[in-house]
Amino acid sequence: MAILDDLAFFQQLARAGSLTATAQALGLSLSAVSKRLKQLEARLGVTLASRTTRRLTLTAEGERYLARGAAILEELTELEETLGDQRAALSGPLTVNATFGFGRRHVAPLLSAFCRRHPGIRAQLELTNFPLSLGERDVDVGIRVGEPPDSRLVARRILANRRVLCASPDYVARMSPLESPADLAAHPCLVLRENASDFALWRFQRRDASGTTQAIKVSGPLASNDGEVIVRLALDGHGIALRSWWDVHAHLESGALVELLPAWQGVRADFHAVYAQRRHVPLRIRAFIAYLEQEMERRVPPLPATETARQGVSPS
Repeated sequence: MAILDDLAFFQQLARAGSLTATAQALGLSLSAVSKRLKQLEARLGVTLASRTTRRLTLTAEGERYLARGAAILEELTELEETLGDQRAALSGPLTVNATFGFGRRHVAPLLSAFCRRHPGIRAQLELTNFPLSLGERDVDVGIRVGEPPDSRLVARRILANRRVLCASPDYVARMSPLESPADLAAHPCLVLRENASDFALWRFQRRDASGTTQAIKVSGPLASNDGEVIVRLALDGHGIALRSWWDVHAHLESGALVELLPAWQGVRADFHAVYAQRRHVPLRIRAFIAYLEQEMERRVPPLPATETARQGVSPS
């Protein structure tokens, strides 16, 4: 139907952000794309966008046509997916955002396996230092630490996680006493440098009924903006690191790293898959999140029993 074709064309145009990029994506000439947009505007009797060959800016009418059109196309996709054998044949675009470390280690291989099962999915994984908002780059699913404060988003926990204070056995053998988080001020701490501050703020919680928390400023001679580098420095005996369970559990199990301060624990930092709250969530999005929930626990062992008993603690 021409109307549905027009809706899909305008979605592509808005995603691309320019006439030139749209022409490249659709394999058409620039003049053909420009002509089609003019025909669409003439049919609707409104201007949908102001444009040059390099940039497209939607008008208020264009924004409305984009938003309502997306909802209509999603409802149509949902309808088709729920009919007969279509339920087993997922298809359509799927854009996922995650941070670099967790995204490379776990999200990328799971997305790869999911797409092998469902070859009709056209997936894109965006890895960034900081989470993208779901409105950026048409992100369908965001992988976040902690539940989102935005009530318009739905969050599904895919991994129970916490920070772990640890060091190599070599460092532990020569370290000065460490009896409470405050003692970290006398130790070289391996700081993940994500801003211009000269120190990091590490948070801890007592492993008892009180659940007392402490926040300690730490510093040290070695730092990095990459979590894998921090783990490498800890393994090499340069000092103490505070890293996530998902990142260091294998080193703890092998003995290459040793957990410190047994009376204290790093705060919870659970991972959630978040997506926009709407009337019809495409089946491909729901299926991918269910797949993450199912498979992630096979990649990362559960927190120790003393931790899982405290799963009601909110991440900080």
